[in-house]
Amino acid sequence: MNRTPQTLMSRALMPRALMIGAALAAFGAPAAFAQSAPTGPMQVHAMAQQPALNLSAYGEVKAAPDMATITFGVQTEAPTAQAAMADNARRMQEVFAALSRAGIADRDIQTSGLNLSAQYDYQQDQPPRLRGYQASNQVTVQIMDLTKVGATADAVVSAGVNQINGISFGLRDPKAAEDQARQLAVRALQDKARLYAQALGVELGGIRSLNEGGGYQPQPPVLYSGARMAMADSAQTPVAAGELTVRIDITGTYDLAR
Repeated sequence: MNRTPQTLMSRALMPRALMIGAALAAFGAPAAFAQSAPTGPMQVHAMAQQPALNLSAYGEVKAAPDMATITFGVQTEAPTAQAAMADNARRMQEVFAALSRAGIADRDIQTSGLNLSAQYDYQQDQPPRLRGYQASNQVTVQIMDLTKVGATADAVVSAGVNQINGISFGLRDPKAAEDQARQLAVRALQDKARLYAQALGVELGGIRSLNEGGGYQPQPPVLYSGARMAMADSAQTPVAAGELTVRIDITGTYDLAR
């Protein structure tokens, strides 16, 4: 086959043309990819959310208690465990009888603790020496008439109680006080939301969520740890009930207009 100089030159230029085409294709691919990818500002706009205002508030009311809870007990010691328990049981029977005479219903009396433990004497360089046994019986009593609290305490002490561990006051039905505190909490939350919106210069939208916390909690007992009660005097023990605080805490999220 005869090859002309023009044919030889065309074949010699073909590898260079292919190389140039491949290079242009390589440089052109990123440009096409960049045009198809979304821009940064478009992504941020798609993820934007409605502006919101997160706030908290509370409502608080005072209420007079209408019940009291007293925890008391009888503690006895004897050389043997049987004697300590028997003496304790005899004295507790007298205490239950005194409660009945004071007008306390059986449903308002509950045994809250019963213990028996060995008692030892300790001396330096000597092994512990058993002294005897201690029995303790604890009772929790609910008193629905606050005028009888002092008289009830005196009656059980006269019957043999030698430990009064705590007294607390409460509400039999706290719903009315809680509902009043809820209304005060919502009003406070709305007032705060309107104030913030006005300060920010935006329009307040609807409420997105509302959560409640708190509520009525029984008053913790006033403890007289280890107190020993002597025989009651002729005068009745004075008891002051005071007031209880019922508090409702809420948190809310409001939408803000753009």
